[in-house]
Amino acid sequence: MILNTTTWILIITIITSIYAWNHPDIYQKWILNPYRIKHHRQYWRFLTSGFVHINYVHLFFNMFALFFFGQNVAYYFGPNGDTLMVVLYLLGIMISDIPTYLKYQNMPNYNSLGASGGVAAVVFSSIMFDPLNPIRIMFIPIDIPGFVLGALYIIYSYYQGKRMADNINHDAHLFGAIFGLLFTVALRPGVVVSFVEQISNWSL
Repeated sequence: MILNTTTWILIITIITSIYAWNHPDIYQKWILNPYRIKHHRQYWRFLTSGFVHINYVHLFFNMFALFFFGQNVAYYFGPNGDTLMVVLYLLGIMISDIPTYLKYQNMPNYNSLGASGGVAAVVFSSIMFDPLNPIRIMFIPIDIPGFVLGALYIIYSYYQGKRMADNINHDAHLFGAIFGLLFTVALRPGVVVSFVEQISNWSL
């Protein structure tokens, strides 16, 4: 059996996360620490932080979302779709962390980790291609069109990022999502017309 690109990312991320949990020195070296990036030039953290998670629940939810959207995005992109999906995902991880880096670069004790920025980029790329695709959130027994859920997600992430009332890096979610939209439009400009046409024909 030949594994698809998304499955390979899942396998690699699961392995690296578990490995880091069992090697605290590696765990500390890979997570995003803006202070160490700025003052010690540990730039690799922008990427490696996306391959480490806080626990199995965190890992599961990120990989669950990637599993359901990753290959769709590769298909939507067409030729070289697998390569473009990987580029989107990896750049999403790194670029979504830049606002966090700028905000916390002088705070030695701030850390962040997880693939949420890359996953958000992939999910929102999928929404651009297929905005009416119904998405069901766990514990909510109704299907919500992707573009509606996407809009609510962006509003929620922006609001929570401003409040900073929990330990979740909402800025990474927000900017990962925005990057996913921009990346998709830049590579497939025609998706904008298709997106507008699809949602204009949508009704409750």
